[in-house]
Amino acid sequence: MSDLDDAADPTVSEWEEVAGFLACPESHGRSDPVRRIDTHAAVVFLAGPLAYKIKRPVKFPFLDFSTLERRATACRREICIDRAIAPTIYRRVVPITREADGRLAIGGQGTTVEWAVEMNRFDENATLDRLTAKGPLDPLFIDDLADEIARAQSHARIREAGPWMEDVRGYIEHNRTAFADRPDLFPPEAVERLHALTMARWEDAGDLVEDRGRLGRVRVGHGDLHCANVAMVDGRPQLFDAIEFDDAIATGDVLYDVGFLVMDLDVRGDRPAGRRLLNRWLQATARVEACGPSLRDTEEAFLTEVDGLAALPLWLTVRAGLRAKIAAATARHLDGEARAEQEALARRFFAAACCYVEPHRPRLIALGGLSGAGKSTLARAIASDVGPAPGAIVLRSDTIRKVIGGVGEFTRLGPEYYTRDVSERVYRLLIAAAAATLASGFSVVTDAVSLHPEERARFASIAKAAEANFTGLWLDVDPAVASARVDRRRDDASDADAKVVAFQSARDPGTIDWHKLDSSGPKEATLAAARAALAADRAIEAER
Repeated sequence: MSDLDDAADPTVSEWEEVAGFLACPESHGRSDPVRRIDTHAAVVFLAGPLAYKIKRPVKFPFLDFSTLERRATACRREICIDRAIAPTIYRRVVPITREADGRLAIGGQGTTVEWAVEMNRFDENATLDRLTAKGPLDPLFIDDLADEIARAQSHARIREAGPWMEDVRGYIEHNRTAFADRPDLFPPEAVERLHALTMARWEDAGDLVEDRGRLGRVRVGHGDLHCANVAMVDGRPQLFDAIEFDDAIATGDVLYDVGFLVMDLDVRGDRPAGRRLLNRWLQATARVEACGPSLRDTEEAFLTEVDGLAALPLWLTVRAGLRAKIAAATARHLDGEARAEQEALARRFFAAACCYVEPHRPRLIALGGLSGAGKSTLARAIASDVGPAPGAIVLRSDTIRKVIGGVGEFTRLGPEYYTRDVSERVYRLLIAAAAATLASGFSVVTDAVSLHPEERARFASIAKAAEANFTGLWLDVDPAVASARVDRRRDDASDADAKVVAFQSARDPGTIDWHKLDSSGPKEATLAAARAALAADRAIEAER
């Protein structure tokens, strides 16, 4: 990797003059301070209601902004691409000019010396990298974000898988070279192990990615979908700052695109948000893609994405490696505490990359019990405890039914979706998705009533076939408590009511050989009991 940092270079010197000009409040007709935000390839200046972004005169293996013409082209492409996903933010490309008296101006009449992207400013503290530092993200916001990503991807151009996979190989090699250049940040032995395991994953993913390419799942996406490029604007998710300088770099499997954000949330300490984002996206993308030319219905679309999870560890590793490399490069432009923070971030991303690519034995946790027993609450709470990162995929029969219906998670379905035939389809799809997820190496939490012994036995059998660990948890609940809970539900995938609970409680579930947990009390008590049961199973497994 190289850049054009030489202060003696007249191009760089003039660029630094422009940066100083944009950092000055008087340049914007203001008296309040202008805030400057630096990245490895650009600088953003926040001035009152507007923001101006200029590209750095740098050249990396993955981008070239070394000339004014290249920077102008990149600015125009950024407006074109980002207006499609954030029309209320992106305004225009504006020249920074040198006037006849030698002074600089924004959009003046003189000679253009630099180009800037002009944007409407939003709260810079509302980007996800800032919000995650304050605490966990709101789950319903994450759901909206997953839906927004699926919608944006559904309009993206389809590309060939083969050339993109070769590009991925290049990213892996570039990461290795960059890591080797910074042994102070990235231990050489760890770098070599990471490279070997990543290349092995790359080899294994080839056929799967080719198949997904034929199904149109390799597209020109956002390309840079990490926490700093997503904001909460008026309570809604807003994607911005997509890759504009190279369609090849913006290209990827749709799971590679969304996986970037899943990885970033995980590294930044909100693993539940990353896990929920992935889970919701699997459902949302099935809905929006089901009408496409290559996928017959939402069931096939859903299984297509679940099958794609087999390559997700590779995507998480490559993305974490890229972020580690970029954080290290960004640190070079900073000093003091800011530099130390970026270097610490580079180490965290590198450690995550090493973790994602390591092999893990998955686990299937099957939850059963009446509607209202607390299965879904427990599933969400316990999924982040189970490896590998970002946690277990939660497969809930209620959301599977909505996938089959092709509707949103909270849309109520009519009685035609609660026939025996549809219920059998729900069960088959749940089992197929669980088996595919385990085969991909990811853990699963299944959430279904499972009143029949043969249903419970099937969960254990698919875990055994996948050589995965298995834990069955049966939630015992007072039917009156369950009825009260389902009556209080709001914004939930379940359509069950008190009549359904009464019907279920009148059925004989037969012999239950799973761990039985009393779930009539507080959810914290149920979670503690579930974790104790898991710990007991792990202890038994360790003795084998």
